[in-house]
Order: sequence, then C-alpha cells, then structure tokens
Amino acid sequence: MKKIINNVDDVVAEMVDGMVRSYPQIVKKLPDTEAIVRNDADRDKSIVGLVSGGGSGHEPTHAGYVGQGMLSAAVAGQVFTSPTPDQIYAAIKDANHGKGVFLIIKNYSGDVMNFDMAKDIADMDDIPVKSIVVDDDIAVENSTYTQGRRGVAGTIFVHKILGAAADQGADLDQIDSLAHQIVPNIKTIGVALSGATVPAVGKPGFTLADDEIEYGVGIHGEPGYRKEKLQSSKDMAHELLEKLGSEFHFEAGQHYAVLVNGMGATPLMEQYIFMNDVLNELDKDGVSVDYTKVGNFMTSLDMAGVSLTLMKLDDAHWLQNLQYPVKTIAWGA
Repeated sequence: MKKIINNVDDVVAEMVDGMVRSYPQIVKKLPDTEAIVRNDADRDKSIVGLVSGGGSGHEPTHAGYVGQGMLSAAVAGQVFTSPTPDQIYAAIKDANHGKGVFLIIKNYSGDVMNFDMAKDIADMDDIPVKSIVVDDDIAVENSTYTQGRRGVAGTIFVHKILGAAADQGADLDQIDSLAHQIVPNIKTIGVALSGATVPAVGKPGFTLADDEIEYGVGIHGEPGYRKEKLQSSKDMAHELLEKLGSEFHFEAGQHYAVLVNGMGATPLMEQYIFMNDVLNELDKDGVSVDYTKVGNFMTSLDMAGVSLTLMKLDDAHWLQNLQYPVKTIAWGA
C-alpha cells in the first residue's frame, strides 16, 4: 500500500484539520469533533440549517459542500464508517438558528441509525428536525450496509437543490416537501475498474483482473450485479443508460440533469469521454439534457471507475436550484 499519510489511526482527524486550515474563509471545525461547519463572514443565520455526513473516504463528500447555498454542516465518520450520534448532534446544534434543521442521510444502516439517534436528542432539546434518506443507487436492491437501495452520488443533487431552497428562505416544511419530491427522481448506477484500499486494511477491498470490470459496485466496494470483460466507454455508457432507462422510461420531451462522477482514480480525460458517450446515447432517446456536471464529487478512496446519475427535471425550479450560485470548497462553477 502506498499512501501519503502518517498514522492510519489519524487519517480522518488530519484530513479534517487540513481541510479547514486550507479553506478557513468557508469552513471551520467544531471543537472535539470531526464536524465541519460554515465559517463565512456573511452567513445568513435566519435560514433552515442543512446537515449531512457519513463515512470518510468519499471526499469531497460531504464537507466539500459546506458553505453558502449548500450545507450548513457535515460530519465525518471514520473511513467507510458512520459518524457518531453525539457528533451529528453537535452539528445540528450549530446549524440551528431558530428555523430548524434538515438532515440529508444516505441509505446505509449505520448512517440511518446514528442520524435518527441524533434527531431524537435534538427533539429532547426542542430543536425542530426533519430528514430524508437518499436511496438513488439502482444497481442492487439490497447490499452490504443497506436495507433497500444504497445512497450514492445523487445525494449531491439533493444537497444542491435543498441548499438553494434554504438560502432563498424556504422553511423546514417546504424543504421537507421538496426533498420528498426530488429524491424519487434521482437515480444512479456505477461501474468499477479496480477496488479501493482502506488505509487501515492495506489492500483493495476487491480485485478485478486487468481485463475485467464490474457493473453496479457500491461506494464501499459492495458487490455489483455483473462482472464483464473490459469494454469501450460507449459500451459502458449504453449499459448504464439501459439500466437507468428501465427506471425512467425515457421519452422525447423529458428533461434531465446528468452527473458523471469519478470514483477517485479515474482521470478527468476519461470522465469527459464517458460523458460525451452518455450525451450521444441520450440524444438518440430524444430527451433534453438541461444540466451537466463532470468531476470527482463522491469518490471511493482510490477506486477506478465512474458513476452516472440522472435526475428527471419535472419542475423548472429544480433546474434553477441546480444553477444557483454557491460558495463551497468542491462544487465549482
């Protein structure tokens, strides 16, 4: 194993310290936690707070989306491990300024349990809290750590749309309603070319032959639905869109947002080639692509591969919220 680290036990703490010291104009760390919160001078404290989080190893998720127009706070657990309820509660307290807090939770058993426990603690302190569980991964119905579908890169669209709504003054009930409208319209599926190496383990969580790929692998290396010989980008795009199309039932005139997400070790060159093939396939289906995004948004350490997220834009306001300006570490233009 070759990694630029010190002690494997200090990876998360040192990563969080490095992040907040690199971008003090945007984020800071709550004392005695690995919770990262907004630190911008013009922070609007009259809005609903948005809190997310999960295991580390998926950077820039989630702390990279803390800032104006997106999250109020993100809580980093150990690598591929949920953050603890007390740290989540500390983030909830910091994010609450009288308007309540909304939690965005990926569908993994530890995340769901610990965020729910933190929500119960907040309730005892009379902090209004509502939540959504994101389950956008269509690859498999049940897998390691989940009951039902996994929560993956589509979660970033949820951060973006709800963050814009909060920044524009939506109240807690309105954000809750919006969340439950958009999540069923977001679907993701991925393909891996190699496994990820957890620092404390020192070897990849799974191995593929040099000429082999796996469709549907999860962001913790959970099994996918099929191994296959290495294929062209066009063939991979066709495979993933065929699966997504069975969920969305593509029709001419439908409008979509498209996110191509690198899993950690995939060069942007390859991500752009893949996006080009995706857009060519969608052109054949006659659908309209109104929004595109390419880059590393929810990674899996050093896994090679990509995930493809489609969001059906049933409401013009959803597109406006995707385009809404933000000030975070990782979203970009």
